[in-house]
Amino acid sequence: MTIAVDFDGTIVTHEYPRIGKPIPFAIETLKKLQTEQHLIILWTVREGQLLDEAVEYCRAKGLEFYAVNSNYPEQLEDYIFPRKVTADLYIDDRNLGGLPDWGVIYQMISEGRALQPVRNELPDLNSNKKSFFGKLFGR
Repeated sequence: MTIAVDFDGTIVTHEYPRIGKPIPFAIETLKKLQTEQHLIILWTVREGQLLDEAVEYCRAKGLEFYAVNSNYPEQLEDYIFPRKVTADLYIDDRNLGGLPDWGVIYQMISEGRALQPVRNELPDLNSNKKSFFGKLFGR
């Protein structure tokens, strides 16, 4: 899988523009995923010197990314903000529901659950029961 991972709030605590404290097991989990042949892309709003600092922080911890803010290593200079990367999975603290524990993230990826829909059921459109939004807006 190609996995795009955010930096601030995901690999380190969110203290942008400074580099925050390491989030437990983030680096270790990403390195483990790499040993299992997953491609890890750093996907962050950081640019310039702030981006270089984030990449060097991870490198010093033994984590080298397949690419940074791009789909392929050689595309790094071709992209102008905003960057959109193509990935099978995006790991970001701004996900709906927040960032799960890195152990949960690893387990979901290794078991293939990360690619499954969260809910596999459709609402019953013939039901007289009002949805949350129906109750909220009186419909």
